[in-house]
Amino acid sequence: MNLIGDHTDYSGGLAMPIAINKGITVKARLREGERTHVWSMGQTADFDRLGREHVTGWLAYVAGVAWALNERGIQAPALDIVIESDIPVGAGLSSSAALTCGIALAMTSFAGYPATPTEIALLGAKAENDYVGAPTGLLDQFSVCFAQADHALLLDFSQPEPQVTPVEAKWAEAGLTLAVIDTASRHNHATGGYGTRRQEVESAAASLGLEQLSSVGLDQIVSLTDPVLKSRTQPVFTENARVRGAAKALRDQRWDLFGTMLTASHNSLCEDFQVSCPELDLAVESALARGALGARMTGGGFGGCAIALIEPERVDELRSMLEALFDARDWPKPNVFVTPPTNGAHQLP
Repeated sequence: MNLIGDHTDYSGGLAMPIAINKGITVKARLREGERTHVWSMGQTADFDRLGREHVTGWLAYVAGVAWALNERGIQAPALDIVIESDIPVGAGLSSSAALTCGIALAMTSFAGYPATPTEIALLGAKAENDYVGAPTGLLDQFSVCFAQADHALLLDFSQPEPQVTPVEAKWAEAGLTLAVIDTASRHNHATGGYGTRRQEVESAAASLGLEQLSSVGLDQIVSLTDPVLKSRTQPVFTENARVRGAAKALRDQRWDLFGTMLTASHNSLCEDFQVSCPELDLAVESALARGALGARMTGGGFGGCAIALIEPERVDELRSMLEALFDARDWPKPNVFVTPPTNGAHQLP
């Protein structure tokens, strides 16, 4: 889950995610034959392990990893796979990246290939981008593969292989917690507005002659005549500055400043990048009204979750407030939970 820095990964910028206390468990064993069998959420399906057929729907996220592995010249094994998850799907909590990276970890292990966390992340991204057709960046996959307990990750996407710097996240020692507000408003990266925003960012970079939009300067932003491209370019520039500021605030344990960065990020994503929605805006406004030091939407937007840095004793008040406000608007009931920064993808003993 991203603390700050959304829509910056595919523009060569900065982001700062954590792993949360919800996840996906992939149980696997070798099987004979040419087909991999998958059980998940009461559904059963199978696919050709060598990618000689194309599948769609939820199974594509599993078959896509096998395809990506075969594309790398590593023969995907035939497996029995059971998938269990408590991550809300489409909530902006990186459920698809958790799935593809978990599958990649299992498949490379059974294939006898000692994949690095970077290789696992790239396999997951290739499955989503080139097989499923979701135009994601690398943020979610690197978050899943590199996350550490009690740390955030400062990710720099300016190079082909992102740079990863752990930053201690000790808000619990300051009497604070991170509340996650699942608005129950859902999005889909493969079919939603995420792809449109990415195209606009790439168009803005091309019009300015830039390889990556994150290298844009203020004078170049001013020179843009297309109002849409200008509104997409400005938050990329300012969000990178906020990520740097948020990382420094974490290191210095300046929780007021860290919260300010969160809220400013949300306002930019809402007003300029236009990827928020009424449910997310209400969640952020309510968290701030209940005393949160900062709050913002997280993920690609158009639904999903918001986060808030708040005192633990205020979480129940926030939950009750949101349930009443959502009910008054005939919206689905939101879910509020708290999470520390946890470890990312790993093999269970």
